[in-house]
Amino acid sequence: MELWLLPSPGKKITTLSFQFSFNLGKGVDYRGTEAKTQKGVPCQNWVDNAPHKPNYTPEKYPNAGLEKNYCRNPDNDEKGPWCYTTDPATRFDYCNIPEFASAKVNKT
Repeated sequence: MELWLLPSPGKKITTLSFQFSFNLGKGVDYRGTEAKTQKGVPCQNWVDNAPHKPNYTPEKYPNAGLEKNYCRNPDNDEKGPWCYTTDPATRFDYCNIPEFASAKVNKT
């Protein structure tokens, strides 16, 4: 995004260039619709008890966004959003949620 400032008479034009990005941190507030693990395994619905009985449910954590089978981070895990998997051999796994790191302003 660029912002143009109109100069006063006799002054030159200044352009400010903005680059915006968002740091999701640990993804505690992530409310996207990713529903598979980093290995591509579909996530189990947060209200289902099979193949894994969840410790985190919408009833116990109503503000954690535990809708459907979307990746979330209800326990503030350092590695970010995760989900219970539909694979009986793997209780949970992390999700591949892109994180963006910085914001900067350049004056040209």
